[in-house]
Amino acid sequence: MTPPRRRLLGLAFAITSALAFGGSGPFARPLIDAGLDPLHVTWLRTAGAALILAPLALRHRHALRTHPWLLLAYGIFPMAGVQALYFAAISRIPVGVALLLEFLGPLLVLGWIRLIRGRPVPRTATIGVITALTGLALLVEVWAGLRLDALGLALALAAAACQAAYFLLSDTNGPPIDPMALISHGAWIAALAITALAHPWNLPWHLLAGPITIADTTTPALVSVIWLAVISTALAYATGIAAIRHLSPPIAGAAAYLEVATAIVAAWLMLGQTLSPAQTAGALIVLAGAFIAQRAIPTP
Repeated sequence: MTPPRRRLLGLAFAITSALAFGGSGPFARPLIDAGLDPLHVTWLRTAGAALILAPLALRHRHALRTHPWLLLAYGIFPMAGVQALYFAAISRIPVGVALLLEFLGPLLVLGWIRLIRGRPVPRTATIGVITALTGLALLVEVWAGLRLDALGLALALAAAACQAAYFLLSDTNGPPIDPMALISHGAWIAALAITALAHPWNLPWHLLAGPITIADTTTPALVSVIWLAVISTALAYATGIAAIRHLSPPIAGAAAYLEVATAIVAAWLMLGQTLSPAQTAGALIVLAGAFIAQRAIPTP
């Protein structure tokens, strides 16, 4: 495959992944509003994805022997941690705000590299951090006394820390691991970890047989569950990995910021959630700052 064609295919994978991830919030929020606990929604999402990815997990079962700790960390932080904390956050604050805060993860990576590892950070990264923090101040409207729910903000920032773990875990010096092995086993580990917290046997299963409202349209709750498992998890992670394999990680990561715009637009169309003019400006500034800083992250 020629380089230009490979790049176009990689961008197609990256955009597909961003769109698939971005649709998770608008499909999860109606389930939460219907009475499901955010942890139960996370369990349904990860358990469904684990079942779909089971053939890949069996095919790459040797990875459990060669990379047990990496798989465990990947399942706990990037897959279980990000999703559980993000869903808990959107139960208290708007979807777009939660996702914007989650995407501060690359900035946390830069802080880790500079403060913990003692490695120099490029000037563009510093500019990105300052820009993103300025946008964050507008986003949460600090002059209004933090009008957004404080716990919701804390949960979204914790999701950002788990997202940062993804970049740090990917920066491994050990033997290489097949990306699909990482995703498939990570999904199973995430599902098992969330099972211990969510107690799915107490899940109000009858709600899944009932209706929910998405974009003023009544649909079965099971539609959202299937979307979250198939599209927003299995497809999103698979196409995301494919994008990274066809592009460099910085380029694939830059395209992933389309996820934020997707979530904001979807939340507006499907949930009626809007941002004030100041918050909209802050969102754009956060995106610009995070994009600049993310481009400065060295390729693992």
